[in-house]
Amino acid sequence: MTDKPTEEELAEGTLLSHLVELRSRLVRMAAAVIVPFAVMIPFAQRIYDFVSAPLLAATPEGRMISTGPAQPLLAPFKLTFIVALFIAMPLILYQLWAFVAPGLYKKEKRFAFPLVASSVLLFYGGVAFAYYVVFPLIFGFFGSINLEGVEYSPDIAAYLDFITSIVLAFGIAFEVPIATVLVVWAGLTTPEKLGKARPYVFLGAFVVGMLLTPPDVISQTLLAIPVYFLYECGIIMSRFFAKKPAKAEQVEADTP
Repeated sequence: MTDKPTEEELAEGTLLSHLVELRSRLVRMAAAVIVPFAVMIPFAQRIYDFVSAPLLAATPEGRMISTGPAQPLLAPFKLTFIVALFIAMPLILYQLWAFVAPGLYKKEKRFAFPLVASSVLLFYGGVAFAYYVVFPLIFGFFGSINLEGVEYSPDIAAYLDFITSIVLAFGIAFEVPIATVLVVWAGLTTPEKLGKARPYVFLGAFVVGMLLTPPDVISQTLLAIPVYFLYECGIIMSRFFAKKPAKAEQVEADTP
């Protein structure tokens, strides 16, 4: 007669299975980034030309400079990796969802998947807004500033770091509706309380814009206004996820 496994053995086996599952998910996430990166390497220069177009259009001579010997080679590859990471974002989020989904209730699963899909669309929406709206305005403003004795020729590495921070800032900022829905869904607050906090959120949006974007009024304003608008959208969405309190009449009816 075999002995039944103890609670410690069951817990150890459960932990081990979770670790194996986590390793499998991490490997798939890495593959989701590496595969598109390998495919896009031959087109690294074209990708860099596309991304640098808003800045080149604002420079007087339509070109940038390089202050490092390896920057012309490394900058396009670094940018290609970042683009591959953005492309792989839906698969990465799906792997995270697949890892935590077994621990959710059926009702939570029904709501969680639309939230994950919405977060992906909002992230891409923030990236597109940054490229097609923010970049032309920012670089047009920077290019119009003419200082005597200063030639406006941005460095390619500095430009890459600049646009990466801007794109990430807008991609994350556009997740405000999802964050709003989650805090209401978790029961931490209510749509009514969120509505009363509008003045503080409006001020906080500009503070976040100041912290996440370069020190210029244009980029800060272009981030703050969409954040506040998305906050309002999040309040509307959260009304469908708010936990409704039990009615007193129902409690009394259930009481013997």
